[in-house]
Amino acid sequence: MSRTIPTINTHRLTLRGMRAEDFNRFAEIWAMPEVVRYIDGEPWPRGKAWDAFLKHAGHWQITGFGQWAILRHRAPDMSGQVGFFYGKRGLGPDFDDTPEAGWALAPDAHGQGYAKEAVRAAHDWFDRVVTGRLVCMIDPRNERALRLAAAMGYTLMREARYQGNPVRLFERKTPPQ
Repeated sequence: MSRTIPTINTHRLTLRGMRAEDFNRFAEIWAMPEVVRYIDGEPWPRGKAWDAFLKHAGHWQITGFGQWAILRHRAPDMSGQVGFFYGKRGLGPDFDDTPEAGWALAPDAHGQGYAKEAVRAAHDWFDRVVTGRLVCMIDPRNERALRLAAAMGYTLMREARYQGNPVRLFERKTPPQ
């Protein structure tokens, strides 16, 4: 099965499929303590980054949706990623069997509204093309992600533990009005 990954352009960003030449920047981003602070807590070695990079590419092929590279207009390298995936995290069928939203930005892109712009564009695409319920998992200390999820219409499902750490599980049944 072969699927085309759509490209989405916003006022300041391009969301596009990740390419082989993006891997070094992808690995660099995931090795940054600021990026993984609320995700894994530990910078990723290149091997883990490579596995995730390939997972993102394959996800589009299997499900018809996945993660996009976020590129700021006139910037040479990707600034992060945004999109959807099945995490199959063992958190229960109400979570694991639903597409999960996720996003991550390099620290030099923080605080400029890029995350909101990218997440909104990705969700607008999902609402038009795939449709349906979405979930996301957020560390309760990650205030920026919590605010962004609320702005996108996510509501708390329940508190849980993932890999020994407390997390909040959210759902989005329909787009916000």
